[in-house]
Amino acid sequence: MKDNGVGHFSEIAHRFEKNINSIILGQEKSIRIILSALISGGHVLLEDNPGTGKTTLAKALALSVSGSNFQRIQFTPDLLPSDILGVSVIEPESHTIKFQKGPIFSDILLADEINRASPRTQSALLEAMAERQVTIEGKQYTLNEMFFVIATQNPVESRGTYPLPEAQMDRFAVQSSLGYLTVEKEIMILGSQTHHHPINDLKASVTYEELVSLRNAVREVTVSDSMQRYIVNLCRSTRDCEEVILPASPRASLALMKTAQALSIFEGRNHVIPETVQALAADVIGHRIVLKNESKYSGTTGRTLVQRMVESTPVPV
Repeated sequence: MKDNGVGHFSEIAHRFEKNINSIILGQEKSIRIILSALISGGHVLLEDNPGTGKTTLAKALALSVSGSNFQRIQFTPDLLPSDILGVSVIEPESHTIKFQKGPIFSDILLADEINRASPRTQSALLEAMAERQVTIEGKQYTLNEMFFVIATQNPVESRGTYPLPEAQMDRFAVQSSLGYLTVEKEIMILGSQTHHHPINDLKASVTYEELVSLRNAVREVTVSDSMQRYIVNLCRSTRDCEEVILPASPRASLALMKTAQALSIFEGRNHVIPETVQALAADVIGHRIVLKNESKYSGTTGRTLVQRMVESTPVPV
């Protein structure tokens, strides 16, 4: 991408970002990373305590894109794969079998409290998230071009939750959290919702076509050979770590590169620099790592381990 072209796409990205920030207060860093995952073609997992704005964020994303199809699935223990993918039914008049598409056939899919469903139901998303297609009764169906999953989950220690399988975690480009706000920001939320929720007034800020063009522009952001090697070295460092049972896969390297390309557009650059990769590393790699029990009990997390890897991995000059 030429230098004079990135400004146009950066303006679209900032317009999108500003609209979300008008609803979700005090979460500018997390929102930028989440939007970077969206426009790079990845999916997002939000893990946080109830009431921190996860569902509101997903709704704001959908409302900000005009012409997009938004669907929400409330995951529960009795949810079935067919409730997500769809089911074949017999038409009573024609006596023919017709496939009724499920909510997965959407542009933006909110998988709310995903870890309250059984692993069997969670696995219904695997093919869709990896290949943007689903296979039902032997027939393949292609999903929408902008298909994006934003899933929320409560902390795994919560009652009635199932840990997401490692293969499912690896499908998410980014795992993020919103967390609690400062006193001042929380007071602002109280004031903004005295009479009604501000999301009811939210208008679209980007068109579906602009979002498609933004995703295409991400692919044109330059990633030099040295930057590609740096990204791979960061992910490979988890494979040589004695504290890790399951390290980052090559899918993690791809996700880190693509998300860094997207974040570079927000930063107004047509190429990826080390600082951008470092800013994303914990969110992109941390949730894919499985640590040994002794490491977890000592207080180490996937995120803190990745931060150590960032500090110890040589940066290209």
